Amino acid sequence: MIDKTISAVILARGLGTRMRKADDSAVLASGQSAAADVGIKAMIPIRRPFLDYVLSALADAGFERVCLVIGPEHNAVRDYYSALQTSRIHIETAIQDTPLGTADAVLAAEEFAGSGSFAVLNSDNYYPVTALRALRMAEPPAMIAFSRRAIIEHGNVAAERIGRFGALDIDAAGFLKKIVRETTDNGEVVYASMNCWLFTKEIFAACRRVAVSPRGELELPRAVELAINEMGMHMRAVKVDEAVLDMSSRGDVASVAARLEDIVVTL
Repeated sequence: MIDKTISAVILARGLGTRMRKADDSAVLASGQSAAADVGIKAMIPIRRPFLDYVLSALADAGFERVCLVIGPEHNAVRDYYSALQTSRIHIETAIQDTPLGTADAVLAAEEFAGSGSFAVLNSDNYYPVTALRALRMAEPPAMIAFSRRAIIEHGNVAAERIGRFGALDIDAAGFLKKIVRETTDNGEVVYASMNCWLFTKEIFAACRRVAVSPRGELELPRAVELAINEMGMHMRAVKVDEAVLDMSSRGDVASVAARLEDIVVTL
C-alpha cells in the first residue's frame, strides 16, 4: 500500500499574456486591474488573492505542503506567502529563472518533491475539492480527466472556448494514450486535461528530454506523452463529472468571483 500524497506543486510562473491583454468589456476593481496588468493571475484579489482559494481547496482535500513555482521578479507572491500565518498547509516557493514552459517549471520544484509523489496544478484554475481528494488518493502517476460537458454546464468556460483544453484519448483500461486538440462529436463523453496531475520523480527525466513545442515552450503535456510513449509510463485517468473555474483572462474574473463568493478560505 502506497502512502497517499500530501505534496503539491502549483505552477505560477506563467507570463499571463491573456490576462494582461486589455478587455474593455471586463470591469475590474483597481486592485484586480493592477494584478492583471502584470499578468499575476494568482494574486488577483477576490476579497483575498485568488491563489488562497486554490490553497484552501488543497488543504480541504488533505494536502499538507505546497510549493509555488514563481519567477525571480514575483516578489509580491513570495513576500505575501512568506509572511502568511497558516495552520493547515505549509507553503514554500521555488524559482523558475526563465519562463521556458511548464515542463521546465516542474523541474524547478524537483528538490521540493524529493522522492515522493506530488500533484501538479495550475495557479489560474480553481479545482473542486472532491477532484483534488481523488487525485491525492490515486496511485501515481495519475491525472484528473474532467468532463467537458461539466466544465461548460457548471463552470465558467463557454462552449466555444472548450477546445483550448486538450481532449483525452483514454484506453479501455482507463489509462491515458494521448492528448488531442480536435475531437469528433459522436455522442460520447469527452474528457479534458486541466493540468491536474499526480507524478512521481520519474517525470523529471521526461521534462529534461522533452523537445521545444511549436509554441517555443517546454510543455508538460508533451513531457507526459513522451513518458508514455518512450519511457513506459502508465498514466491513470481518473474521470470526474465536475467543473473547474478558469481564470485565464480579464473577462473571467467576475464569473470566478461570483462562484467563489460563499467559499471560506482556511489556510
